Parts: sequence; structure tokens; C-alpha cells
Amino acid sequence: MEAGFIWAVVIGMALANYMTRFPSIALFSRVSLPEPFMRWLSFIPASVMGALVALELFRPGGEFIDSAASPHLWAGLLTALAYRLTHSFLGATMVGMIAFVMLRSLFGQ
Repeated sequence: MEAGFIWAVVIGMALANYMTRFPSIALFSRVSLPEPFMRWLSFIPASVMGALVALELFRPGGEFIDSAASPHLWAGLLTALAYRLTHSFLGATMVGMIAFVMLRSLFGQ
């Protein structure tokens, strides 16, 4: 593909993204929303992240696998426990990566 075409697509998508998001951000930045609605909005990032993580824990590679023999699930549980105990995102991430590598070799996957 031609480099100019690729840049045109990138710039076009950036403009489309900006044009669809900016009006709502500009509008809601000037309006005071009710507290229950703001509290409800605060749960959206955690919900989206939970849905993305759950999909990879229970269906790695797009296939359901036996939960008891899943290094993905066990590493995820150890990561959650590490975060719960330490409240360190970096520490929990490191625990999860190390646990996954060790469990994958243990389960032979």
C-alpha cells in the first residue's frame, strides 16, 4: 500500500474519532450531573476491564478450556490476590506474569 494512503486513513480515523467524542465531552464538562449518575458512570471502566479480562481468563484463544487445568485462570486468581494484598498494580502484574509462565509449564500448555 502507498504510504500516503495509510497516512490519510490514520488522519481520517483520528478526525472521525475526535468529531464523535468531542461534542459530548464539551457538553458534559459544562453541565453538573446528578451524583447518582456520576457514581454510576464511575463503574464503567471497571466493568469494561472486567469483561475483557474475564473473556481471556475463561476463553483463551477463543476456546473454552477446563477451568481446573487452566493456567490463565489460576494466574488470574493469583494476580487478583496479589493486588488485593498489596494494592500495587505493578506488583500484581509481575506476580501474574510469573505465575502464568510457571503454571503454563506446570500444566504442560
